[in-house]
Amino acid sequence: MTQNFSESDFLPYKLSGLLYAPAINISVAEKIINNKFPQLTSMAFCLEDSIMDDALHDAEKALVKTLEFIRRNTSQGQELPLLFVRIRTPQHMEYIHNLLGENEEVLTGYILPKFDLSNAKKYRQLIVKFNQNREKPLYIMPILESQMIAYKSTRLNILLAVKEIINEIKDYVLNIRVGGNDFSNIYGLRRSVNQTIYDIGVIRDILVDILNVFASDYVVSGAVWEYFGSNPNDEWAEGLRRELALDRLNGFVGKTAVHPSQIPVIYESMKVSESDYNDAVQILNWQPDSLGVSKSNDGSRMNEVKCHSKWARRIKIMGDIYGIREQ
Repeated sequence: MTQNFSESDFLPYKLSGLLYAPAINISVAEKIINNKFPQLTSMAFCLEDSIMDDALHDAEKALVKTLEFIRRNTSQGQELPLLFVRIRTPQHMEYIHNLLGENEEVLTGYILPKFDLSNAKKYRQLIVKFNQNREKPLYIMPILESQMIAYKSTRLNILLAVKEIINEIKDYVLNIRVGGNDFSNIYGLRRSVNQTIYDIGVIRDILVDILNVFASDYVVSGAVWEYFGSNPNDEWAEGLRRELALDRLNGFVGKTAVHPSQIPVIYESMKVSESDYNDAVQILNWQPDSLGVSKSNDGSRMNEVKCHSKWARRIKIMGDIYGIREQ
């Protein structure tokens, strides 16, 4: 059952640490062109929470300049990070789409905050419209972070209804994101540098429900880690590594980053162990015979093709993108 993967299979896993930058910061364009951050695989120009309302117009003008600079100064064949714009509302998304014009060509897509039943159908309509007559798809990444999703009394029904809408445009949905800080803010909570998002019970339950509904069909990215610094051995980095390990265990892939210092830590976490990679290859290349189970390559565990095939697919893709670590 040898399995070959296409570029569309790989793309949702190429985000790694999605670095957020306020769109008003035009200096970032030159850093992207010059590969200032070599492990940066994806970046979001934010027009939402990081921009005060009074500064939105200036940020929009700066965004146009930034994307135009990137478009005009990218060498042929040069590989850029996946670039996104985080907008505010469906109406704002349509406005930015028209404002950017040909500069939208350098974008991979748009990030949609507070995605729920109040706006999902309008976003669906817009992304279908934007993709008409396009050679390269324009993607969206919905963020689940609003109150109607947080509250237990409505959560499951809302999540299932949102997924039905997303399924209608599945080819344009690169991944599902979660708003850990927005959910925490609803309850007036905030984790310390020595705690993970999973230590906050009410937030953990929300995240688990999102994974339960979406992770079987979509790549779901982990909550933002808000601590950073210059020393990768300090407690901010150790805390990030602990949370990334729990992200992986629970089914999240990748993470939102708020500072360039987080990028190498997140990137390293995307690598897979040699034993996992070898087992994934074994499972994906399973020879059809009477047995569906076999010892792993190192003889330490059981591989079962019917139970581990989806895990193997993820491990193989991530290993091919980010590489293999010894342990």
